[in-house]
Amino acid sequence: MKKVERDLSLDFLRVTEAAAIAAAKTMGKGDRKHSDHVAVEAMREVLDTVPMRGKIVIGEGERDEAPMLYIGEEVGGKAFSEEERANFPEVDIAVDPLEGTNLCALGANNAISVIAASEKGGLLNAPDIYMDKIVVGPSSRGSIDIEAPVKDNLKNIARRLGRDIEDLTVIVLDRPRHAKLIQEIREAGARIRLISDGDLSAGISAAVAGTNIHALMGIGGAPEGVLTAAAIKCLNGEMQAKFVLDPEKLGVDKSKIPPIEKVMERLESMGINNPNKIYDTNDLAPGRKIIFVATGVTDGALLRGVRFFGTGKRTHSLVMTTENKIIRFVDTVYVEGGADAVIRF
Repeated sequence: MKKVERDLSLDFLRVTEAAAIAAAKTMGKGDRKHSDHVAVEAMREVLDTVPMRGKIVIGEGERDEAPMLYIGEEVGGKAFSEEERANFPEVDIAVDPLEGTNLCALGANNAISVIAASEKGGLLNAPDIYMDKIVVGPSSRGSIDIEAPVKDNLKNIARRLGRDIEDLTVIVLDRPRHAKLIQEIREAGARIRLISDGDLSAGISAAVAGTNIHALMGIGGAPEGVLTAAAIKCLNGEMQAKFVLDPEKLGVDKSKIPPIEKVMERLESMGINNPNKIYDTNDLAPGRKIIFVATGVTDGALLRGVRFFGTGKRTHSLVMTTENKIIRFVDTVYVEGGADAVIRF
């Protein structure tokens, strides 16, 4: 897999750049579905040029429910012969062509395009249900317990960071279901940054020093949880998570979510036999050799959004791998307009 990791990371960079550029062209137009659609189309087109035998384990939907990048779909190597493809590596793929569809549609910060990959079996095949999460950076690794009181976790994080709880900032999705969590964080003395969408990019920010985010807490999507875990593994941080099956904890009408029987069937079909299991980083992303790539669609704490100018465009991306522990920030300028094009930096 070493050769695969070295060779494929830049291919995956092409994939997220293409999706980010396509989505960025729709930024601020108020049509989240269209933004997501063009990102998926662009990502899928470039994915099929990558020399691999890829399988989507986290995607846009399950078979018969989404036309592109569905769970179980085979991608990659479409431009090669069957003989050539036979020698390509088998790779599990997790994608979110546009994380933060609402953010892109509104022109708000922190929309990104993301892909994670590993050797076969290296990413949890998680259904599109809810998951409770807590994410911290390397300095706080080993100090968290998702089942412990919020105040205890904050005390332990503060102790590891050598600061007071009052100096911590916790990022939380602004949802009615988080009313109790927000109250407990505030009562403990920590500060909160509420976000409207995008807990994947927020989770990454919690694991990077200098972002002034010290933890992510709360309930979000399980697929985003797997993608976050892949990034956290590359960053030496820690994540804990568990599925949320109780509608009361979600604060939503039971009629708006699938019956528990169907959810259990989906979990079992994906090889998840213990829905109450507490997952850590390695459970969510068990692969030994993981690639994680994200490209900014709109400006954010870590990545700048796509910028267009008269003779080209510019992207800003993050490329990480676990085996060689290299983290790259890649600034790409696409030059268009011929020999007289003006290149802007």
